[in-house]
Amino acid sequence: MTPSSSPEFDNTYAELPERFYSKQAPSSVANPGLIRINTELAKQLNISPEWLASPEGIATMAGNHVPAGAQSLAAVYAGHQFGGWNPQLGDGRAVLLGELMGRDGIRYDWQLKGSGRTPYSRGGDGKSPLGPVIREYILCEAMAALHIPSTRALGAVTTGEMVFRDQGLPGAVFSRVARSHIRVGTMQFFAARRDTEALQILSDYLIARHFPAAAQTSNPVLSMLNEIIGRQAKLIAQWQSVGFIHGVMNTDNMLLCGETIDYGPCAFMESYDPATVFSSIDHNGRYAYGNQPAIAHWNLMQLAQALLPILDPRPEADEDSAVAIAQAAIDGFQNLFLVAYQDIIKDKLGVSSFTDADDSLYQDLLTLMKKERVDFTLCFRRLGELANEGACINSSIRELFEFSDAFTPWLQQWRQRLSDDPQTAEQRQARMFKANPVFIPRNHLVQEAIAAAERKGDFSFFNQLVEVLAKPHNFDPQKLRYAMPAKSNEQVLQTFCGT
Repeated sequence: MTPSSSPEFDNTYAELPERFYSKQAPSSVANPGLIRINTELAKQLNISPEWLASPEGIATMAGNHVPAGAQSLAAVYAGHQFGGWNPQLGDGRAVLLGELMGRDGIRYDWQLKGSGRTPYSRGGDGKSPLGPVIREYILCEAMAALHIPSTRALGAVTTGEMVFRDQGLPGAVFSRVARSHIRVGTMQFFAARRDTEALQILSDYLIARHFPAAAQTSNPVLSMLNEIIGRQAKLIAQWQSVGFIHGVMNTDNMLLCGETIDYGPCAFMESYDPATVFSSIDHNGRYAYGNQPAIAHWNLMQLAQALLPILDPRPEADEDSAVAIAQAAIDGFQNLFLVAYQDIIKDKLGVSSFTDADDSLYQDLLTLMKKERVDFTLCFRRLGELANEGACINSSIRELFEFSDAFTPWLQQWRQRLSDDPQTAEQRQARMFKANPVFIPRNHLVQEAIAAAERKGDFSFFNQLVEVLAKPHNFDPQKLRYAMPAKSNEQVLQTFCGT
């Protein structure tokens, strides 16, 4: 690809029947301006970074230009929102430009978020204020750097227009990349309409795009369901391991490809408490940190229910047999989650295998963390330092966090456990540091980046924060402020949806 050439789109979702989407061009904006492009991701997608940063690339990210080969559309779906059923949702403020083949041979969606009204906007303007775009860019790229499956930020632009919510705010458009944007709610949309043909078409599409091995089995739909359950179990385990709170785990926000999506009212927990909630709209704590595994299980039950009409392909199949197959699949989630979670926790604790005694040790630590109100991230990072103290003399976080006397008996038990483990101190610490980041997108830092961008059009702190979070496990004492928990006057106790 030459620097001046636009990307080569290779669209497949647009080839599905028209009841899956509405053809939709993005809205044009007044005066687009570049905020940031993700150079490495652009290269991975075979997009020239020079083109992306050019006037034509900026116009594309803003919605003012639709490149040749793109087939822009807004997808339809349904969903349970905070447990309540909504029979029709859809891309109310997003347009899928099209699909690109990455250098890894994987197909990716390029979506513009905040690109104007669609048939699914439900009275909204389809626009996005600048703040949510900044937040999503920071959070999704931080998650990717933590090796947690996530939608990605290809770029972001300002629009030169004001978006009106409670007040006038500068507008922006976010370029989101995902392996696909197909959700639990996409299946639910067609199941609610008893459109069995569409369920089969969508399942065949998903299998071909994401689960090709399932096509070789005697029951491809069941194999697909089992794979989705396994991916979600691992994903939620990864969320829990870093204190990430999604905030709005509706079924329309669970991607079937297994990536994290929708960084609206999300946050990373500081003081450990399983009841922690940040979302301003989660009044009853449905999506609290400690509830996330159970909510994922519930969401997957809704997916299995939607698939019932096509889940048992045998000629003698009936509803009862399909329900039995679905139940068996869903019943496997808890064990899959525990296996995935314990595999991460053993590295967070520094042990080479996880036993029942280790589970008790871990639960005792969490109890202490809650009682002492310690920072989740720094507590585990400091534990990693103590696994090989001599190696941390010049790069310790002791200035930020040290265990109080209340932890002394627990630390003695932990050290005794490590003495029985075959790893060397160097091996143990390397694995612990990989599992225990020091830099996370702390709420007050994200808010600082948003405030500077909104009030002064200053993106320097945003860019600095993105760069620091790209290396979350490598502590640099000169970047101490990026690892510090919020002071009492800096705490952000609520996060908001950007709609």
